[in-house]
Formats: sequence, structure tokens, C-alpha cells
Amino acid sequence: QVQLVESGGGVVQAGGSLRLSCAASGRTVSPYAMAWFRQAPGKERESVASINWSGSNTLYAASAKGRFTISRDNSKNTLYLQMNSLKPEDTAVYYCAAKSMGWPELSTKAYTYWGQGTQVTVSS
Repeated sequence: QVQLVESGGGVVQAGGSLRLSCAASGRTVSPYAMAWFRQAPGKERESVASINWSGSNTLYAASAKGRFTISRDNSKNTLYLQMNSLKPEDTAVYYCAAKSMGWPELSTKAYTYWGQGTQVTVSS
């Protein structure tokens, strides 16, 4: 019903910045809340940030707060994650996710639709 495709990943030095994008297609007429998650090798998938349909309400995981900014442009059906002051521990595959209706939240179990992920590597 809804397809999500992430882009913008790559290799960046510690302290650098990167902006990820998530393009949504399909049935996007519902007021979806969206989120970013990440998963490093050998670790469980963890939350990064979440945002409601209008973009007026956001949530951040402790690891992202103050460094990352989640936003969305509904006219382009696109979700963004601006990542600043990147650290080697930010290295992971970053996933875009969406759920129909509701407030933003950071639980992976709440999300119905997922993208394929984009690799972010932060070197020392």
C-alpha cells in the first residue's frame, strides 16, 4: 500500500554531516506518522526520531537529540533526517518507517511500513 525508499547514505568523517531522505509512494492520503530507525551489525534495531503528519510534533532518541533533526515535506512526500556532529557509533543501516494515523512514537512495533535502508558509515 505504501512504499518507502531511503537515500542519502554514504561515508563521512567523524564530526561531519549527512542528510537522509525517504521518498513515499502509493496510498499516502492518510495522515501517516513517520520515523527513522537504525541497525548496526550485531545489534538490535533502535529508534532515532519520529514525526507526526504535519511535522509539528517530533520525538528523538537520546542518542540523536541535539544532533539530528527529523523533518518532512508533504508536498514532495518526503521524510528527511539531518545528521550533524556524526560519531563512529552512528554507523548503521538507517531505515525509514511509517504508520497510519496517530502521534509520533519510537517503538519499532508500532510501524507498519518500512524502507529497505541506507548505509551510513562514520569514520574516525
